[in-house]
Amino acid sequence: MNYLAHAFLAGPIAADRVGGVAGDFVKGLLDPLPHALGPALAEGVRLHRRIDSFADTHPAFRRSRSRVSAARRRVAGIMVDLFYDHFLARHWEAVSARWPANAAGSGASLTTFTAEIYRLIDTHPEPLPAAFVPVFERMAAHDWLASYGDAASVALALDRMAAHRLRAPNPLAGAGAELLADYAGFEADFFDFLPDALAFAAQVRAARA
Repeated sequence: MNYLAHAFLAGPIAADRVGGVAGDFVKGLLDPLPHALGPALAEGVRLHRRIDSFADTHPAFRRSRSRVSAARRRVAGIMVDLFYDHFLARHWEAVSARWPANAAGSGASLTTFTAEIYRLIDTHPEPLPAAFVPVFERMAAHDWLASYGDAASVALALDRMAAHRLRAPNPLAGAGAELLADYAGFEADFFDFLPDALAFAAQVRAARA
């Protein structure tokens, strides 16, 4: 899952949402807690990791990875993460109406939701992962989360990852074209995956209580 899906799947607890977005920037074991990682944020990161593990084994997510061309198969997980953010943003109105608690209230627009996520991150009382801070500044300034509703923005994000986040050379550049090549297939996989992912995340949160 990418940033938007993690924020949505995290549920209503603020620290879980922050940990959902920042989770990829926390490395290593969480027990004992890494230096400067607060306990509330750690719970959000744990949820983030459980969701990632769930996605990796879900039949719909695996089916989406298999749709990716052989030349890009080793980065298929990264691609599908962003493709699913695209479908979540594109179908936000319907999805948020069905699961309003995850969308910060019934009828909340995507831009309202993303603004709230940025506010929660900006005001989180615990330190944020150092590597995440400059990424968050760009994310909030350009509203990356809402931008994923545009397929061209997804393609740009993948190209940006190819240039700045992965070791060169890598096959991620130009990967946005694969979303359009099997758009309906990826979309159907997303809708098969989402209800199960929401149920799983809710189960994980409930087990903590």
